[in-house]
Amino acid sequence: MGVPGSVNKWIIAAVVIIPTFIEVVDTSVVNVALDHIRGSLSAGVDEATWAITSYLVSNAIIIPLTGWLARVFGRKRYLLFSIALFTVSSLFCGMAWSLSSLIFFRVLQGIGGGALQPISQTILLETFPPKEHGMAMAVFGIGVIFAPILGPILGGWITDNWSWNWIFFINIPIGILSMALIYVFIKDPPYLKRVSLNRIDYWGLILLSLGLGSLQIVLDKGQQEDWFNSSFILLLAGISAAALILFMIVELRGKEPVVNLRVFRNHAFASGNAIMFMTFFVLFGTIVAMPIFMQKLLGYNAYWAGLALATGGFSMVIVMPIVGKLVTKISPKAILFVGLCLFAYSTWILTAVTLNSSFEFLVWARVVMGLGLGLVFITLTNLTLSSVPKEEMGNATAVYNLLRNLGGSFGVAFMTTVIARRSQYHQARYLEQANPYDPNYQQAVAHLSAMPQAHAMGDASVPLAAKAVIYQKAMAQASLFSFVDAFYLCTILLIVIIPFLFFLRRPKYLAEPVAGH
Repeated sequence: MGVPGSVNKWIIAAVVIIPTFIEVVDTSVVNVALDHIRGSLSAGVDEATWAITSYLVSNAIIIPLTGWLARVFGRKRYLLFSIALFTVSSLFCGMAWSLSSLIFFRVLQGIGGGALQPISQTILLETFPPKEHGMAMAVFGIGVIFAPILGPILGGWITDNWSWNWIFFINIPIGILSMALIYVFIKDPPYLKRVSLNRIDYWGLILLSLGLGSLQIVLDKGQQEDWFNSSFILLLAGISAAALILFMIVELRGKEPVVNLRVFRNHAFASGNAIMFMTFFVLFGTIVAMPIFMQKLLGYNAYWAGLALATGGFSMVIVMPIVGKLVTKISPKAILFVGLCLFAYSTWILTAVTLNSSFEFLVWARVVMGLGLGLVFITLTNLTLSSVPKEEMGNATAVYNLLRNLGGSFGVAFMTTVIARRSQYHQARYLEQANPYDPNYQQAVAHLSAMPQAHAMGDASVPLAAKAVIYQKAMAQASLFSFVDAFYLCTILLIVIIPFLFFLRRPKYLAEPVAGH
C-alpha cells in the first residue's frame, strides 16, 4: 500500500483502478467479437466460445489464491507480475494464429488478470482511513460494475471500425502505464507476513483448481450441452462437487491454507458474501437477458441494445460518489435496504415488458437498477469487510471477489436456462391451442385471410400464409413470456436475500465519536 503521508491516496486509487477496469472489461469485451473471431480463425460456434470460457476458468481459479500468492511473493512484486502477464498475453491474443493459440493465451490472460480485482480492493481499503472506505469503494465499484456494461459496447465499436485483434492490443499501452505507476507509487505494508515456499498447501491448490475450473466450465457450457443430460457436464459437475468438498475439509484443517475459510466464522462477512453473490447473480443475469430480448424480439442492433444497458451504468456512476459520502452519516444498513429494494423494483419493472416496449421504458428500468446498485455496492462492501482484521484483508477480499464473480457466472447460466426452458413450455401451451378444430384458431385464420394483403396471393396460399403468421406470433409471445418469467424470478431472489441484512454489523468507526464533529 502507499505509505501514509508520502503518496496522495487519490493517486493510489487511480493507479490501482486502471488495471482493474481494463481486466473486468476483458471478461465481456470478447462476447460481441466472437463471430468475427470464429470467421477469422476458421472455427465453429461451439469451439469459438472456449475463447470466453478459458479466460473465465483461469480467472476463477486464481482469484481466491491472490491473498496467499501476495504473501508468498510480496504484494507489489506479484501485482507487477500479474499486470505484465496480462499485458504480454493480450499481445499474443491479438496475434493469435489459430483458435488453439488464442485459447492458450486467454488462459494466461485470465491468470494474470485474476489477481487485479482483489489486490486493488485490498490496497484501497488499506490506503483510505475507515471513515473514507465508502469513497474508496465508489472508485472501485465504477470499475467492477460499469466495466462489464461498457465491455460489449467498446468491443462492438472496435470490431466494427478496426478489427477484433484490437480488443486485445488496446490493453498493451494501459498495461505498460499501470506497471510504471505501480512501481513508483505502491509499496508493501510492513505487517504483510511472508509465507515460506517450503510449506505450500499442494492439496489445497490442486483441489481448488480442479473444483473451480470444472464448475466454471459447467456453468458456461451447461445450457449449450443440455445440462445433466450430457455425460460431459455430469462428469464435470461430479468432479467439481467432490473437489470443492474435499477442498473445504483440507483448508479448515490446515495450518497454512491457501484460502483461509475460517473467515466465514464472521457472521457479517458470511452474510455480506451471500448478499453480494445474489446481487451479481441478478445483475449479470439481466445484463445477458436484456440484450437478447432487445435484439431477438424488438429488433435492436447490438449498439442500441448496449446503449440501453449503459444508461444503468451511468446512473450508478452518478450515485456512487454521493453514497460514498452519505455512508458515514446515514445508517449503512438503511442505505443497503433501500438499494436492494430499488434493485428488486427494477426487475419488477421488467416483468411488464411487451413486444411493443419502448426504448425509454427499458432505459428507465436500467436507470433504476443502476441507482439500486450504486447504493448496494458501497455499503455492502463496507459492512462485509469492516470487521475483518487488516492482516486478513488480502484473503477476505480474494474470497469476496471470487463469490461475486461466481454469482455472475451462476446468474448467466440461470437466466439462459430459464429463458430457454420457459420458452419451450410456453410454445407447447400455444401450440396446444393452435389446432384446426379450435374456434378461436379458425376465427384468427379467417380474419388474417380476409385482410387486403392476402388478396395478392393465390387462393391456395392464403390459409397457409395466415397459419404461418399465427405461428410466428405465437412463438414471439412464448419467447416474451419466458423473459417475463425470468424477471419475476430475479425479483423474488432479491426479496429473499433482504433478511440477511440483519446479520450485518455497523462498522465500529461509525459508532465512535469523531474529534471536531
